Amino acid sequence: MGSPSRLRQKTEVGATDMLADTPSFDVVIVGAGHGGAQVAVGLRQRGYRGSIAIIGDESELPYERPPLSKEYLLGDKTFDRIMIRPASFWVTHDVVFRTGHRVVAVDPVARIVTCQEGASIGYDTLIWAGGGHARRLPMADAQLAGVHSVRTRQDVDRLKAELTSATRICVIGGGYIGLESAAVLRKLGKQVTVLEAQDRLLPRVTGLALSQFLAEEHRAQGVDIRLATAVQGLEQSRGAVRGVRLTHGELIDCELVIVGIGIVPSVAPLLEAGASGSDGVDVDEFCRTSLQNIFAIGDCARHSNVFANGQSVRLESVQNAVDMAATVAKQLTGTAEPYNSVPWFWSNQYDLRLQTMGLLLGYDEEILRGDPKNRSFSVVYLKSGRVRALDCINATKDYVGGRSLVLARAAVAPERLADVKIPLKEIQIS
Repeated sequence: MGSPSRLRQKTEVGATDMLADTPSFDVVIVGAGHGGAQVAVGLRQRGYRGSIAIIGDESELPYERPPLSKEYLLGDKTFDRIMIRPASFWVTHDVVFRTGHRVVAVDPVARIVTCQEGASIGYDTLIWAGGGHARRLPMADAQLAGVHSVRTRQDVDRLKAELTSATRICVIGGGYIGLESAAVLRKLGKQVTVLEAQDRLLPRVTGLALSQFLAEEHRAQGVDIRLATAVQGLEQSRGAVRGVRLTHGELIDCELVIVGIGIVPSVAPLLEAGASGSDGVDVDEFCRTSLQNIFAIGDCARHSNVFANGQSVRLESVQNAVDMAATVAKQLTGTAEPYNSVPWFWSNQYDLRLQTMGLLLGYDEEILRGDPKNRSFSVVYLKSGRVRALDCINATKDYVGGRSLVLARAAVAPERLADVKIPLKEIQIS
């Protein structure tokens, strides 16, 4: 499978001179995260023999991102334990890397990408897995020393180095990154304040009952949760952040700030090359962009999703990146299958494991299953009487058993969903 490369090169992974001037490969993957790595893995597993190159703007080989705000920040996992594959894997499977390079231009006619560092690389097929970069605060002082994001290994290494001399940390954003970071920081004995502009935590991805439960849990752990709270600016001393000023005038004293307010999709070169898209790049059911021989996957790929009632969405999850990668690998090896995977997410905070199945978009009823006081319960979300999604706290059986209900858009009486004596896997689908 796969066509012979136009220029095939044997190189050592990690070398700075991996690619000669204007080399060309059958497949060029932009982005060395989960999606980019999994495309290369999937192609080789499916017998693809063409040449493959991965271009990543970090200096590291592909690694898992979710542990950054949890086990890696806490120190429970070293970097080698979060690598997606060891370096030897990429050599053995003949995948060439250009690390520390950022693609800034795409020529879809000549089929060439150009890096900020000056290299030009040709391709037969381009797979854009560029993900996104952490969204910054809009004020001018957002780049003060002591202001951090949690997006890359380098981000977290810088944060860890500064934590040793910091006591008070302010987390801006009550999403997954902010709450996971807050939980770790409390374990490290830090004083933590979380600021969320909306009136509840995780406002975009979960329902009211779970938001309230998580707020209570974090407060019980000593986190100062501030909801419906907007930031006016940052206070500094000698070029370093020393506090966060709120719009109503209050100053939150702190030595460090963590900003977790989402990402901005890294797709500018594709859009400038003529690809269709806004807040991401548009792809069809096979992850193809509007540009010939160019695919896009993962966080930056906007697609029509059946679990969102056909709405165009971007999904920022490992599941989405991996499943889209599989879609492209199948397409390039002659067994095309459309992307149609049920979305799932997870988050670890203290001793709580949150598992989510499906998408909450447009739900009109939430059914509480179990008692939150027992720290093991689920919330089932319905739309017009049919199951759309589940949030499960320390309730893996519900998470596994509820998958078929989400897939089938099952119509189930609310009282049956609420009855913990009835396993979700035993509920008849209708």
